[in-house]
Amino acid sequence: MDEKAQLLIGPDEKVPTGEAVLLGLQHVLAMDVYVPPIILGGLLAMGAADSTGLLQATFLACGIGTILQTAYFMKIPVSQGPSFVPLTAAAGVVLASGGLHGGGMSTLMGALLVGAILLILLGLSGFFQKIINRLVPAVVGGTIITCVGLSLIPSALNDNIFEAKGDVYQNMELAGITAAILIVCVAISIRFPKVQKLFKTGSIVIALLVGTAISASMGRFDASSVAAAPWFSLPQRTIFHWGIHFDMTAIFTFIIIYAILTTETTGTWFAMGAVTNHEITDKQWNRGIIGEGLSCLIATITGTTPVTGYSTNAGIISITGVASKIVFVAAGVWFIILGFCTKLSAFLAAIPAPVIGGVFAIITVTIMLNGLNVIRNLKVRESDLYIIGLPIVITIALVLIPQKIVHGAPQMVQYLLGSPVAMAAITAIVLNLIMPKRAKI
Repeated sequence: MDEKAQLLIGPDEKVPTGEAVLLGLQHVLAMDVYVPPIILGGLLAMGAADSTGLLQATFLACGIGTILQTAYFMKIPVSQGPSFVPLTAAAGVVLASGGLHGGGMSTLMGALLVGAILLILLGLSGFFQKIINRLVPAVVGGTIITCVGLSLIPSALNDNIFEAKGDVYQNMELAGITAAILIVCVAISIRFPKVQKLFKTGSIVIALLVGTAISASMGRFDASSVAAAPWFSLPQRTIFHWGIHFDMTAIFTFIIIYAILTTETTGTWFAMGAVTNHEITDKQWNRGIIGEGLSCLIATITGTTPVTGYSTNAGIISITGVASKIVFVAAGVWFIILGFCTKLSAFLAAIPAPVIGGVFAIITVTIMLNGLNVIRNLKVRESDLYIIGLPIVITIALVLIPQKIVHGAPQMVQYLLGSPVAMAAITAIVLNLIMPKRAKI
């Protein structure tokens, strides 16, 4: 089967407004963007008002960043979301600089602001594409995509199923039912082409809605939090609330964090290029980094941690076959609405983790397989076996590494150990530079 035939709707194809709205919502439902701000809120012992402000800021930054990247900068379907990588560093900076309400947040905002501006300057310099062309050939890009998917699988299974709240056996049952519904939808779309558009493009939202309904019948859906949330509210915890303070230690810390985030988001772009059958141009690499910097700048202004390219969406496109940029812009609009409509935000946050995990697990596997497909189409050299293999081993090792080892390492090392994709990418790049080029096998 032709690779391009797998897409039902290509990036530049038009989609009716109503359909785009529903498909955009599907991307929002399948992305656990509310999890990082909830984790950070817990690390900083935030009260209800601060936690709500952080969640609103994250949704707004995701929405504006998604629209900027998809429509104006990267110009491929890219959705922005909060990364897990900066969370411990952000909490550390806040707590070491006076605490949540003692100047810690202003120090964090200052460091985030400098990092975002540096990303924008890197894109404007035109130098970023030269780095990519020199350091990331196809074999490295395919390996990074593979490691992106591989690194997400444990999160889908452990965080959302095995270690999530509630009875583990019930969690497994909910996740299994949700995943089964998704597979049935895809199978129906393949077996009966006439209904392909409904069941393939809507497979994820159908699985999530049915899974949520089943969880409600089990008493696992907390409707009280949704009922208690107000319909609309303005963001109250922006940078203007927290203030700005520049601290060189915090700034240097986040320059390192931004470098790691850039490595990760590069893997996401490779993944999106692979599933949309698009080779990213030099101009797009540079514009993409500008868009990434602007997204992070907006995140800082709204009062949250950096938002970067979200790899989950590559898996969603693989499953649904929908890669329209209009749909991604619609997803961005949904995020902005969520930033102001706290009741909808509460509904998303109330979807039980196992339901998300059942869909998320399949999405992560499709990302990994897209990376392997890139590698499969290459004529592999002897040295390439190590360029591909060692980063995969490192990804698995860092996913499984005991936390006591991570916490016992120096702070900078902790950031790297907490980002399997960044470490895998660095390993693949270095091996590609130093391994001798031998005959093809």
